[in-house]
Amino acid sequence: MAGPWKDARGIIVTTTPTIEGKPIQEYCGIVVGEVIVGANLFRDLFANIRDIVGGRSGSYERILAEAREQAIQELQAECASRGGNAVVGIDLDYEVIGDTGSMLMVSASGTAVRI
Repeated sequence: MAGPWKDARGIIVTTTPTIEGKPIQEYCGIVVGEVIVGANLFRDLFANIRDIVGGRSGSYERILAEAREQAIQELQAECASRGGNAVVGIDLDYEVIGDTGSMLMVSASGTAVRI
């Protein structure tokens, strides 16, 4: 994320600890959005073939982008439910989970604030 971004509700999200020109009036607590996506056997097979020939895996990239977007949307919804209108200090994490590593968890966390 390069600077503040705003969703349809007007919830600003940023990786920075403050938003320039918008002083924080109230801290509303830590908020988290988590999304777990499962890997598809056929998609994995074709992604591995593309990786062997040196191409990028567009299917994985799309899934990661969608999961990241969903995690941020959950974060914004939790912020709104706490009375905040911005989330600062957002951290995005990616973790492979499951017995066989067949699932991916995307987690977004930050501090809900009222500016």
